[in-house]
Amino acid sequence: MEQITIYTDGACSGNPGPGGWGAILMLDNHKKEISGGKKNTTNNIMELTAVIEALKLLKRPCKVDLYSDSAYVVNAFLQHWIEGWIKKGWKNSSKEEVKNKDLWLELIQLTKIHEVTFHKVKGHSDNEFNNRCDELARNAIQSL
Repeated sequence: MEQITIYTDGACSGNPGPGGWGAILMLDNHKKEISGGKKNTTNNIMELTAVIEALKLLKRPCKVDLYSDSAYVVNAFLQHWIEGWIKKGWKNSSKEEVKNKDLWLELIQLTKIHEVTFHKVKGHSDNEFNNRCDELARNAIQSL
């Protein structure tokens, strides 16, 4: 199984507002950058979209090290929020409907295809790939 490294980021100008996402996929010496945006969205939707779109590009099952500065995305997996949401019928700890359920379901399906390990990185810091993803996301907003 190939080992892929992916960095992702989402951004929003206002929340909700125009949003963008960016991702970098790396395999050996190959690097691919992708990005996109929506005119009216939220930061969390863009964070999820970045991860989903990056994983959807993989043509066969891969081992993935996925780096994101989104606690929302990373902690849902590392702190097992998703299992709790499913047990509670997609309700959060406040007994409210989990937001972005459609995106979570799509992401869960992708994590069944690929062996994904989530890593939290500090945003807007000294990580060149996270900073580049942020730049891709912000550029996507500008191009809407």
